Amino acid sequence: MDLWLVVYAVLGACFGFLAGLLGIGGGAVSVPLMTMAYSAQGFDRASILHLALGTGMATIVFTSLSSLRAHHQHGAVDWSTVRTLAPSIVIGTLLGTSIIPFIPTFPLAIIFVSFLGYMSITMFSNWKPKPTRQFPGTLGASVAGLFIGVISGIVSIGGGALTIPFMAFCNVPLHRAIGTSAAIGFPLALTGTIGYIVNGWGVTSLPHGSVGYVYLPALIPYAIASMALAPAGARVAHRTGTGTLKRIFAIVLAFLAIKMLTSLW
Repeated sequence: MDLWLVVYAVLGACFGFLAGLLGIGGGAVSVPLMTMAYSAQGFDRASILHLALGTGMATIVFTSLSSLRAHHQHGAVDWSTVRTLAPSIVIGTLLGTSIIPFIPTFPLAIIFVSFLGYMSITMFSNWKPKPTRQFPGTLGASVAGLFIGVISGIVSIGGGALTIPFMAFCNVPLHRAIGTSAAIGFPLALTGTIGYIVNGWGVTSLPHGSVGYVYLPALIPYAIASMALAPAGARVAHRTGTGTLKRIFAIVLAFLAIKMLTSLW
């Protein structure tokens, strides 16, 4: 178990840096990494992905705070957008996590990988919105937030893989979209973690140390290491060009989608 504590700490450091760099702060990185680690430990295949999703969501509670602080210091958080999107995203996340127990592992993996593939293609294509497009009003933002929350709850992301493209679609500068996404990640993650704990409570196939679908022996070293590296990633993000960030984002998502699918095949 000591070796696995080190493994989870290393994975957490990698995740924290990428979370700060790209503002993704969630399952787009942590879930594939944890899925591969749980599979190597021989956990029950029927619950591996559910456990990775729940633990991945819990890590975002910690990393989003660290990433948020770093981006706020750079003046990159639009708090009015956070206040507009957060309530509907929280409601959507609760709905999404309530669906998880009814989806088998492999179909859930296909949903997750398809989502990552779509996001990778979208970001790599360097698509640009019409210059006249603006951020929607309260109703439009609430509908978008509800959709983001539901998908985030199902695939355990901090919202960045959806909120960043959505804000970019509305002509929000990418660095500001990344910082704002980091702030939105905290209430989303806290709500999602509660949902994964409640919906996984009493599942007998989970390994010792699990609280619902959250695996504490992985969460603790992962969270500590990721919080330590998230500010470094955020500093690099603010020194990096927008086009480069988009390409890094796309490549990371594509690589993790392929690795996750092959590990579960």
